Amino acid sequence: MYAYDEIDRTLVNERVAEFRDQVERRLSGELTEDEFKMLRLQNGVYLQLHAYMFRVAIPYGTLSSRQLRKLAHVARTYDRGYGHFTTRQNVQFNWIKLKDLPDALADLAEVGIHAMQTSGNNMRNVTSDQWAGVAPGEVEDPRIWSELLRQHTTLHPEFSFLPRKFKIAITASAHDRAAIKIHDIGLRLHKNDKGENGFEVLVGGGLGRTPFIAKTIKPFVHGRDILSYVEAILRVYNQYGRRDNIYKARIKILVHELGIEKFAGEVEDEWRQMRDGALNLDDEVIEDIRSRFSYPHYEKLPHMPEELRKAAHDPAFEAWRKNSTFAHKIQGYSIVTVSLKPVGGPPGDATADQMDALADLADRYSFGEIRVGHEQNLALPHVARRDLPALWRALDRIGFATPNVNLITDIIACPGLDYCSLANARSIPIAQELTRRFANHELANLIGRLHINISGCINACGHHHVGHIGILGVEKNDEEFYQVSIGGRADEDAELGQLIGPAVKFEEVADVVEDIVEAYLALRAAPDELFIDTVERLGVEPFRERVYATR
Repeated sequence: MYAYDEIDRTLVNERVAEFRDQVERRLSGELTEDEFKMLRLQNGVYLQLHAYMFRVAIPYGTLSSRQLRKLAHVARTYDRGYGHFTTRQNVQFNWIKLKDLPDALADLAEVGIHAMQTSGNNMRNVTSDQWAGVAPGEVEDPRIWSELLRQHTTLHPEFSFLPRKFKIAITASAHDRAAIKIHDIGLRLHKNDKGENGFEVLVGGGLGRTPFIAKTIKPFVHGRDILSYVEAILRVYNQYGRRDNIYKARIKILVHELGIEKFAGEVEDEWRQMRDGALNLDDEVIEDIRSRFSYPHYEKLPHMPEELRKAAHDPAFEAWRKNSTFAHKIQGYSIVTVSLKPVGGPPGDATADQMDALADLADRYSFGEIRVGHEQNLALPHVARRDLPALWRALDRIGFATPNVNLITDIIACPGLDYCSLANARSIPIAQELTRRFANHELANLIGRLHINISGCINACGHHHVGHIGILGVEKNDEEFYQVSIGGRADEDAELGQLIGPAVKFEEVADVVEDIVEAYLALRAAPDELFIDTVERLGVEPFRERVYATR
């Protein structure tokens, strides 16, 4: 956990006071909605279909139990008793009243939570691997570098009015759980041939109307140079990025139009002028940030405790353990993914009572720490294996023990037309129906790892382009239709999915997914060949034939 200092606390409190004044002037009519729009966006406030939506930052996905309880308090006091965890390691409240927003921000500030730059054309929440600091084989904890970037870019005057929103993700593991290749800047922490830690820098990823996979702009940038190099990228983007067309304003379009070589040259020229200046990070600065992260005092524990051996006879527990617990860098501990995808429920939602209960469980079993992943699930990163049976029973009582992590019902979905004024179609009912269709755990295990991503519009908040099965809502003659793609992925081998054919009606989507799954089960070369590998081997055509044979 990172400990805020007095400077952090002062900044957050001053922003609360500033926004309180802005809200009062809006409510009094002194500010028009157009004048207020930029001010509210800079504080994470959207005007959605039915109400204001309030988006709160969870930097690099790390929460304390105290912070989670405060999120529960905001949900219960100012909203309708729940929050929605997003693909950007944020949490959203969908029904908050404008007059209550300053009080909600003030309450969150008490525990070091804010909403700065969670929207608007600026640097958004810096995200990272939700297993950061505990994943086996990790080069080092990437949250240290995430925090350095967060401090440098928050309210940075040059990057507060960019051509368009800007997103950075960081990973330090061979397996990319942070989806760095679909970000404006992706940073992969690794060692060079001298054993020094540094970053492969990727630029120009992003989804939405024109999706791109990021390209490597520089294979290795030393850690001491990462702030200056990132700033050089942003300066080039700020100078050349388009401001006349919202659809062509993202850095991915600039990289595409200039070409990666030309863009890299522009960045190199800019960097050459600044690399040895004030942004050069000396070891003392890096160590100061590192020292503010506290880590648990782990016990020396056996890998297979007696409690776990006894519980292995319970098939329900074993199904959950095999699905939801993962290797930890310390013997005797596990990482536990907490599924927010119950059968028939909206993906990513948690009630205030559930958040409070999970905070209690984090205190009891995970040193008071919770993580948020971009897959819209939560994680307890420090669970002693001896405690897994007790934790499972407690999670089951609050509806958080669905054993579907990485399976077909572990669906990523945006709020869609139920909430969002930009959406063309509903996302949540599609996800709910699919979880019902594939609720049988034996069938889900037979299918194996398969990710479904759903977006209610072309803005792609559900990351449908990189779903193994991607579903995009579109509007045709005032009716909801859905385009279906297959073969996408967001990991270290990131790919964009391919459309399988014409859009289908709302009531046909679940049938189409069933057809795709049946085709996969018939076509896979072996029971352990994953869906994504079958699509890569055979292409789209066999799936298209199966789906449209009778349509």
